[in-house]
This record gives sequence, structure tokens and C-alpha cells, in this order.
Amino acid sequence: MAQFCHDVRDIIVADGQAGLPRVAAKLRLLLANRAFVAATWDETTPPGKRVLHHDPETDVYVLAHVHPAGRAPGAPHSHGTSWAVYGNAKGYTDMTLWKRVNPETDDHAELAVAERYRLGEGEAQPYPSGAIHSTLQPEPAWVVRVTGTDLDVLPRFRFNPNRDAILETC
Repeated sequence: MAQFCHDVRDIIVADGQAGLPRVAAKLRLLLANRAFVAATWDETTPPGKRVLHHDPETDVYVLAHVHPAGRAPGAPHSHGTSWAVYGNAKGYTDMTLWKRVNPETDDHAELAVAERYRLGEGEAQPYPSGAIHSTLQPEPAWVVRVTGTDLDVLPRFRFNPNRDAILETC
């Protein structure tokens, strides 16, 4: 874990968001490390998230999440000006990437599916700032999320199906 955090810091300092594919590659290696997975989760780990690491130099966070079975699908959202890299240690995440198809100046959003895929065990993908996505974990999942800052204090964008048009076709 310490080497992973050091490598991520070096990548972000050198390349910023352009380095996110390299961060995802490092996360795949970390997820393949059985000692890391065993030290981070077990079957008694409660649902929710916890901070594994925060780098004050870059403001990068490494978070461990436990998603229980039957969790409701996440609504389309972005991480605002931050980026994220998601990786699964156990279970899978069904990811949907969305694109806005109407002008941002409109008082509502119209979203269309741009891509759907499954992020399986040991897999990791980067999501640059502004990327609109939604997640679904129908089975228990252990997820690592690396973010460019504390998303809980950052203005983010969530899309409301009661107001926004969320289209299921590409």
C-alpha cells in the first residue's frame, strides 16, 4: 500500500489527470495483492467507506468501500472538478457512462448512455473530472476508489430523473 501511494503521488505530480491510466494500472496491481485485500476487508467489514490514505501534498485520497448485496443503483453523477479511479477487489460494478445531449445552459439535463461495461475483480478504470457515470453493485463488492480530493466537500453534479431526461439509448 505504501508503494502504491508513493507511485500515485509521483504520477499525479508529474502528469496530473493525464496520468490517470497509469494510476489505474497501479491500482490493478494493488488489487491483485492478496495481502493488501486481506488486510483491508473481510466478511465482517461493515458497509460504507473509509479512508485508507490521504496525501496532503496532492490531496489524493485512497478509499475502501464495502457495498452490500441489493444496493440500489446509483443515480448518474459526476465528481465535479475532481477525478476518480475505481477498482474492484471483490465482486463487480456495472458502470454506465453518460453524455449530456443538451446545452449546459438549459435548466435541466438530458443524458444518454454513452457506454456500459462491467468492472470485475482486479479491474480498475479512470474517470476524469466532469465524467458522468452511475454504478450498480447487485452483489457484495469491495471497491477501492482513488480521488483527486475529498469529494464530500466538493460541489458535485447529481442528475435527478424527476427533472432531468435520462435516456437509455445511445
